[in-house]
Amino acid sequence: MLEKIRSLYEGETPQAHRFRYAVLAFDFVTIFFVIATSFFPRTLAVEIADAIFGLLILLDFFIRFWLETEKGRMWLRLATWADIAAVLSFLAPIAGEGFGFLRILRTLRLLHTYQLLSRLRQDFKFFRENEDVVLASINLGVFLFVMTGLIYATQEAVNPLIGNYADALYFTVTTLTTTGFGDITLTGPWGRMLSVGVMIFGVTLFLRLLQVLFRPSKVRHECEVCGLVLHDADAVHCKHCGTVLHIRTEGDV
Repeated sequence: MLEKIRSLYEGETPQAHRFRYAVLAFDFVTIFFVIATSFFPRTLAVEIADAIFGLLILLDFFIRFWLETEKGRMWLRLATWADIAAVLSFLAPIAGEGFGFLRILRTLRLLHTYQLLSRLRQDFKFFRENEDVVLASINLGVFLFVMTGLIYATQEAVNPLIGNYADALYFTVTTLTTTGFGDITLTGPWGRMLSVGVMIFGVTLFLRLLQVLFRPSKVRHECEVCGLVLHDADAVHCKHCGTVLHIRTEGDV
């Protein structure tokens, strides 16, 4: 049984790849659930769904802990604590505790999907050709959702301008895009610090996305001599060391 479970989580069989794609889909479903339910009153159905999601995440966490060979190092990973926060946030409503805003940390679970990069390159031509854009978009999306959740959780009770997640999202987007209409501002010391965080880290991630969108197209091909990875699609020599390159191209035969 242990070897079968380990094969699903770490193996290279078609079944293992399908399983990890299913885990990736589950991550997206939980994120969509968190966003959608934030706009509606809590009901018994939402509480039950919370419990199911929380138990599934907890089961996944225990299995990965069981399979981990260096269990001590696992506690040093940010993704581990993000999972713990996600479990608490999904199960806390059962105990009547106010951990709801911690659900935003569930988005960090997407970082686990980075281990699928090599498989995504093999399975999807679009991903191979646009990997930098996809990763930059994911990084920006995770940051955007986390900051929106933090702003809503800390400002909703003290700031009349922040009445729902849409208001918090609007402030975050206008700030990181440097639009800054000024119709919504954050109050208090923590509000100002969150604004600073959005301006510094958000603008950086946004500019990174613009960079990979509009820079000349590159292909990934590691130079055997100097290790340079990104080259022009029609490159014959490495720009760094001059080594002759043999870049594989795709086209009609």
